[in-house]
Amino acid sequence: MSFGPPPTGLGTVPPAWAPPTEIEQALFEAKSREDWAAYFDTLALNHLYFEIQRDKSDTEDRIYSSFPYDPRVGGLIWAVYTVGMLPAPEPYRVFHRGSLGWIAEDWKPGRPPWVVVNPGSPCEAYLPSAPPHSHTWAQHYRTDGPLPLTRRLLTLRVGGPLHGPVAHGLACGALLCVSNGSVWNAMGWHGTGYRGERTRLREWWGIKTREEWQLYLRDLLACEQHSSVWDLALGLRRTIARDFGGHVDVAYWRQAAARVIRANSGATVVVSDDGVTKSEPRPESETEARVEGVQRLIGRITRYEARLRADGVLDDGRYVSSVDAWDLGRASKMARWGLGARFGTLAEAEAAVVQAGRAASLSYKSWQDFSAAYILGRCLHFDEEEFGDWYQDMVEAHRILMSDPGSPWLNVPFR
Repeated sequence: MSFGPPPTGLGTVPPAWAPPTEIEQALFEAKSREDWAAYFDTLALNHLYFEIQRDKSDTEDRIYSSFPYDPRVGGLIWAVYTVGMLPAPEPYRVFHRGSLGWIAEDWKPGRPPWVVVNPGSPCEAYLPSAPPHSHTWAQHYRTDGPLPLTRRLLTLRVGGPLHGPVAHGLACGALLCVSNGSVWNAMGWHGTGYRGERTRLREWWGIKTREEWQLYLRDLLACEQHSSVWDLALGLRRTIARDFGGHVDVAYWRQAAARVIRANSGATVVVSDDGVTKSEPRPESETEARVEGVQRLIGRITRYEARLRADGVLDDGRYVSSVDAWDLGRASKMARWGLGARFGTLAEAEAAVVQAGRAASLSYKSWQDFSAAYILGRCLHFDEEEFGDWYQDMVEAHRILMSDPGSPWLNVPFR
């Protein structure tokens, strides 16, 4: 059975077509040589998206698919899209992300007889949706669980910025994109799908409303979503490095931290428009506990930096100046997550992405410096010096971004 042309035989292929990503390129090439096994394998290894009814998704746990009418079959179809073929986000048109296996298993009597992959495009294919005819393509999906996360650089060759301020801001979130196998330069973000993006924001950030999303995005862009203690320790080292010509002895850094904390533990007087207020000095036990905590943090920072140097992320003699990159990289992603969840508009997300890129270029000298700072912040937050997935995933993503010829870190100037 031929899966490529529509049942009516209508439709023409444009004389020249640029596949948006490597996924559509692989589908087009497989279809052109009628290698349907390769076509289905490509589908099985990548996420697929299909339109759902937003109003029902907001109020019910069930997924209600939207089935468009296709004049070529004279009836409804189940239209599914690979990531490069998704339309720009619209307020009330949303998509769910699934897999080839999920689509095969979710088929029920009464559903459209055809699953149409990337309808209207040169890599389009009509797949019979009902068993037993669906067995030919359904057998290609994975049966041992969800699609694995694949670390790869995935680029929108068409429809995504490759140069300029927007591309720069998007590239600030590229570590996470590569780690998750998502498109780094997709400004029109669909991500894990409408429900998936809402779940992500709710479970990881506690964000359930537009106002909460705006608050978190604002704090990330202001670099106020990481620990102030990290800023204290790293800022003190910057001061010492400036005063002593760059080299910072770790023992001296620890001693300086203790002196600063103890000096700031006494009573303070604050003069404001409301008058003069005086705070009581901190108890000695509290001060010494803070000293001990910051000195432990300094030890963690130096050990992470040593590992980053050993793994080629930091050059010899270099250190991380601040962890603002941890917030700015997440801001680049938060802008898009909010768009995917329909908490914000495309214009709002783009403005935030540009702002994140601009702030990053003021704080760091290069993509390598930015990357090391981002990884350190992530590890201080999550890793507990295990050097596990929280660390390894980012180091591998860093290597891809610093070596792949198509990487934005090699093609978009940092400043």
